[in-house]
Amino acid sequence: MRGLVSDLVNPQPLLGILPSLYHEDDVTVRFMSAFDDSLAPVFSTLDNFSTYLDPSLAPDDFVRLLAHWVASFDDVRLPESRRRLLVSRAVELHALRGTRAGLEETILVACGVSATVSESGGTSWSSEAGGSPPGSARAEIVVRVAGTADVGLVTRVVEALRPAHVPARVEVVEEGGGS
Repeated sequence: MRGLVSDLVNPQPLLGILPSLYHEDDVTVRFMSAFDDSLAPVFSTLDNFSTYLDPSLAPDDFVRLLAHWVASFDDVRLPESRRRLLVSRAVELHALRGTRAGLEETILVACGVSATVSESGGTSWSSEAGGSPPGSARAEIVVRVAGTADVGLVTRVVEALRPAHVPARVEVVEEGGGS
């Protein structure tokens, strides 16, 4: 969370736009300095706005807002470094969204573990009619992760990114295992 910056000054003091008659009036000087103190953080934020849009430089609380802006996966249990990485790679991950590779990559970035995603569907083409479609009739996604993974977090990633009509489950496998 951001705090107050001590000795922050308004780069354009309001007293400077008033006629010189008011520069010597103590009440006016104090009154205008109160507005200058209020406006100084606004000018500072606007002057540094580009850093707020860079996930590697933005304040921690602003990274959560950036995650919402770019529709990145976000969870309160994610470490800041992973949240920043998800936001910075949001465009790349959105391009892969809805695919096996996209789900595997998002799990890797968000959870720090490799996952193997098996899906029941498939696509193919044929110049001859009557071919059987690939995959199985029962739609399903199975995500396999190592036993060291945070299964709750992996499950939340899968639930957030799976197609709405396809059920999914997460399986824990022994290190180096698969199937």
